[in-house]
Amino acid sequence: MSRISRRADARRQPAEAGPGADAGPHPLDDDGLATPASDPTGAPAAGVPGAEGTARGDAREPHLVDPEAGPVTGNSPPPPDDIVVDLRDVYKGFGPKKILRGVDMTVERGTSAVVMGGSGTGKSVLTKHVVGLLRPDKGEVWVLGERLDLMDQEQLDQKRTRLGYLFQGGALFDSMTVYENMRFFLDRLTTLDRGEKDDLIMEGLEDVNLPSTRDQYPAELSGGQKKRVGLARTLIMQPDIILYDEPTTGLDPVSVRVVSDLIVKLRDTRGISSISITHDLLAAEIVADRVHFLLDGQIAAAGTLDEVRRSDIPELQEFFKGTDAYGHA
Repeated sequence: MSRISRRADARRQPAEAGPGADAGPHPLDDDGLATPASDPTGAPAAGVPGAEGTARGDAREPHLVDPEAGPVTGNSPPPPDDIVVDLRDVYKGFGPKKILRGVDMTVERGTSAVVMGGSGTGKSVLTKHVVGLLRPDKGEVWVLGERLDLMDQEQLDQKRTRLGYLFQGGALFDSMTVYENMRFFLDRLTTLDRGEKDDLIMEGLEDVNLPSTRDQYPAELSGGQKKRVGLARTLIMQPDIILYDEPTTGLDPVSVRVVSDLIVKLRDTRGISSISITHDLLAAEIVADRVHFLLDGQIAAAGTLDEVRRSDIPELQEFFKGTDAYGHA
């Protein structure tokens, strides 16, 4: 059997964890995409104790219904095949606080979408809907042709094998080498033998131009290198969509360009669709096919970066000028 077909089988046949196995840490918190059913790459820890869930959404954050939003329904037709993410009139609130107030957003296959907006405007809440960690109070969440918000836990776990995530800090385990960090993922979620795992690890590191870091610890890596190793780990499961949470935060301009160019490379060579949350205008200039600006719980403007920049909405003008309204862009 070829390596490619073995990889496909591995995605469908996660390894079983023995009794008492450690479910592992959950590196994503309220600012990311934390869930007991996920490993450090964002993929579900299928077969791992603690990953169990039910249709009630046990592994998700509490579902706090906005009483003004209305019911969630399931009667609409799916989007066209070229649309990989389709958020339709999505509302989400937590108690009296309304976060999303009718978000409409689509991402075309093989394109890079960027979500921008001021702090606290709901960008992370929006992306949590894309991976099923939050259910909308009203509206529909379509991902890769299926209603994510109507899935039970088993269906969600299966869907998440097709989604990748790059964290702000790389989310590497400090006590493990780069090789061990990447093996951790493969040992838990695949049935590949050691030779196949080693091949995938080196292939992933070569994709991000870091094969020499194999035996290094995260403390020995620069900020940009950590993000690139995190991206290599995300690529192992060959995701259809990758979500990037502030992929260039804290990096110098050279590293910003390196990481941004990698995102573009994955789009162009592998056809990977992506959604990036970023305040970095240089990164947005390099990465974005389409920008979605979130304001007051809605997409206030969408288009190319230049089109959004030219918006006459005062809050957007202030954002791009880097005034005190939102801090530096």
